[in-house]
Amino acid sequence: MTFRASVVTLFPEMFPGPLGVSLAGRALAEAVWSLETVALRDFGVGRHRAVDDTPAGGGAGMVLRADVLAGAIDAVSPPGDMRPRLLMSPRGRVLDQALVRELAAGPGAVVVCGRFEGVDERVIEARRLQEVSIGDYVLSGGEPAAIVLLDAVVRLLPGVMGNLASGEEESFAADLLEYPQYTRPQVFEGRSIPTVLISGDHGRIARWRRGQAEKLTAGRRPELLGATPKKAPPEG
Repeated sequence: MTFRASVVTLFPEMFPGPLGVSLAGRALAEAVWSLETVALRDFGVGRHRAVDDTPAGGGAGMVLRADVLAGAIDAVSPPGDMRPRLLMSPRGRVLDQALVRELAAGPGAVVVCGRFEGVDERVIEARRLQEVSIGDYVLSGGEPAAIVLLDAVVRLLPGVMGNLASGEEESFAADLLEYPQYTRPQVFEGRSIPTVLISGDHGRIARWRRGQAEKLTAGRRPELLGATPKKAPPEG
């Protein structure tokens, strides 16, 4: 089953962008996943195809209109479409690896890119948009955030990564940051690869890596150590 991504945006020319190269780009070319963009301006109102208006109650900036956004969403996600509808928003649930795995196990996603001061709340409610954030900062629009989300999801689709173990041992896979990595040369500017890694003792190596991951996590992201382990959903 091909993972279907539909992106509603004012700037369809921003896609595929980085999603058209490397792992995601190869998977796109091989039809492991598909990407379509929906130009929000096509659903604008009036002679100038307006997509926004001034905030009710006053204030700075402009707000995306509910009727315009609803029209675009309905065009790409009719009744019966089982894909989740996501709105990239700094006030949403913070994107984490658990959500990435959940999305990767599903049929795809409809991703709405916000702009200006935000989106009319009524379309969020009426179209059941799930707000997702990539961090506690504000971007010019939701497009870069959508690219981040889709890149994280696509790399977990079956067949995208050449080495399946890469996805199992990386950061956040077990609520831990990834252990330090090393490669040739064996000595770099007086710094040697840890002896255990060239010992050939796979048990010792596994224990060392686990210990290093726990140490890094405790120092940099201690809140992860108190998290409940998350099970990846079965592949759909």
